Amino acid sequence: MENKGITQFLTKHAGLDPVSFHMPGHKGSGIYEKYGYGHFLDNIMGCDITEIQGADNLFQTEGIIKETAEKYKELYDSNESYLLINGTSGGLIASILAAVPEGGKLIMARNCHKSVFNALTLGHIEPVYAYPEIVEEYGISGVVESKEIERLIEANPDAEAVILPSPNYYGICSDIKAIAQVVHHAGKVLIVDQAHGAHLKFFGKMPLSAEECGADIAVNSTHKTLLSFTQSAVLNLNSDRVDKYLLEDKLQAMESTSPSYILMASLDINADILLSHGKELFDRWQENLNMFYAEASRIEGLTLMELPGHMDKTKINIDMSAYGLRGSLLEELLLRENIFSELVTGNILMCMTGIGNTDEDFRRLLSALKSIAEQRQLTGIAAEASHGAHLWSKRRPLKKAPKIKKLVSLEDCAGKICAASIIPYPPGIPFICPGEEIGEEEIQYIKELRLRGEKVIGVSEDGMISVG
Repeated sequence: MENKGITQFLTKHAGLDPVSFHMPGHKGSGIYEKYGYGHFLDNIMGCDITEIQGADNLFQTEGIIKETAEKYKELYDSNESYLLINGTSGGLIASILAAVPEGGKLIMARNCHKSVFNALTLGHIEPVYAYPEIVEEYGISGVVESKEIERLIEANPDAEAVILPSPNYYGICSDIKAIAQVVHHAGKVLIVDQAHGAHLKFFGKMPLSAEECGADIAVNSTHKTLLSFTQSAVLNLNSDRVDKYLLEDKLQAMESTSPSYILMASLDINADILLSHGKELFDRWQENLNMFYAEASRIEGLTLMELPGHMDKTKINIDMSAYGLRGSLLEELLLRENIFSELVTGNILMCMTGIGNTDEDFRRLLSALKSIAEQRQLTGIAAEASHGAHLWSKRRPLKKAPKIKKLVSLEDCAGKICAASIIPYPPGIPFICPGEEIGEEEIQYIKELRLRGEKVIGVSEDGMISVG
């Protein structure tokens, strides 16, 4: 019987000879085969085991899993490193629950990933929002300033910890060293969601990693830009400000009791390849990025988003709105060339490069962009960005999250208090959080997203949302 579900889609997609500028970072089997791990791929079903004798245990490591964790301690120069098989999301939740007692207070960037908001619910934690600066040209979240963190700590001396994403989804990095100094001066814990920056430790010409800048905990999605499989990650504990035994307890509470040995094996392979071949891989990646940025800058009407000193340039943010192309239309044009990107926001198309991208991948993207420019007329007028972009930075008064909830039509919820996060995906950052009021502008923006076919978690198929 023909499989018409997930399997058929995946095998059909793999047969397209696609160019991947989306996560995961390995970009397919080629890099595993190049470095001698084709035999693992060939025997992957036989490698899918449980905790048989000699296979160690993720929650009490004494053997092979501990050996792999030690490799990450070496790579990131951490106090302790933990393999994660529930992604960075599980690591972030465990970190927060270990750093903030139940009912406590957490200073958090308003553009944190939804997993951080889930930790608030699990720990009955009160949030204090740090609002990032806005990149006005694109209406997206930029850096979180150390002065904003300092102000909030002074206003909330009872807060136990601070958390923020760096890099954010677009590759914008905050000054973690300055923030760490502020946080530690106040005797607090700094957690950095480094899901999009697992590679920063190994680049010479990028913002420094959170591990190098003093973060107490940094959680890395090694699958996003490096070589491990999707849903695998690494948590690095870099100080004694967090009780390691409490952290380990929270990790075992959050993660599956049937951890995937396939995922852990991919973490092991990632570590081995980085230790043995990391320099050549990162040098090549940097060379390809340099080539791409130089060539793309010569394409008339194409703009690359840059924030000097703050950009992780492995995230390529492309703007061709001078041709009347919004990001969504540029995405469609690239898809015709079997080039798959990661994220669209307004006029920006973000291509997420990874350690597995080849020079041919970059050249195919360049060729497609040059062809698009040649085939279209420069209008001199930027394509109109989404009218709701400014709403992401709107500071809404935070009220108590409703305990009694009801489902209400999107059409009828203006003025009501949100009871369950409304989250466009990607980027997975809550647009409206529990306790925030829903306005008419927000309703229209949500409608616009859904009309464009974008996923909005928290809005049912028939347009109902949870309010108080």
